[in-house]
Amino acid sequence: MRVGLFVTCLADLMRPSIGLATLKLLEQSGCEVVVPAAQTCCGQPGYNSGDRAGAQALARKVISEFDDCDYVVVPSGSCGGMIKTHYADLLSEFSDVKVKAEWLAARTWELTGFLVNVIGMKDVDANFNGTVTYHDSCAGLRELGVKQQPRELLSKIDGLTIKEMDGAEQCCGFGGTFAIKYGDISSRLADLKCDDVEKAEADALVLGDLGCMLNIEGRLRRRGDKHTKVLHIAEVLTGMSGRETE
Repeated sequence: MRVGLFVTCLADLMRPSIGLATLKLLEQSGCEVVVPAAQTCCGQPGYNSGDRAGAQALARKVISEFDDCDYVVVPSGSCGGMIKTHYADLLSEFSDVKVKAEWLAARTWELTGFLVNVIGMKDVDANFNGTVTYHDSCAGLRELGVKQQPRELLSKIDGLTIKEMDGAEQCCGFGGTFAIKYGDISSRLADLKCDDVEKAEADALVLGDLGCMLNIEGRLRRRGDKHTKVLHIAEVLTGMSGRETE
């Protein structure tokens, strides 16, 4: 099985350990993993901001980079949702590329969805001595149906206990450029999310989108919470701390 890994620009620049952990999980699952060296952005920021031409150029680039893969796996519901849900519309005026976009969409999976629904992962070779609470990122939940998959994988980790927080499905306020355009609203949503995280009293917050991770962790630290770890699920599933590449 030839699997293309779309690392995402945020993970590449801000937390490479997510990409490394995803690579490890895919290789452990027996996949032949392809990581195009020139990959960059999925085009979502431009798409959401009205720069259709710029987003189209990036979408074409992504399609060409992964056209020889059986599947494309993304450790982000946000970027995965962009490819799977929006590429066909984005490229709708180009009949030849629209077909390729639909082809790619059918083969694109968020990481935990791929591990559970395609691979059928039975065992997780990791341990975590403590409790975690899980945040359902908006795009993964609403565009890709990612809900039970991460919890199913976390339940297989030795020593780990899941403590569900109130409002697990509520937005953290990031929303890409939303956090810039509507800073006051974004900050309020982030505070509400942090209230729920702290109320859960878990050792770590786990989630599947780096944008949400950066937003929530930044707010937690500014509020004085220095102890709650904030980890991507790929890091937890591989026993990584998230700091290996610093």
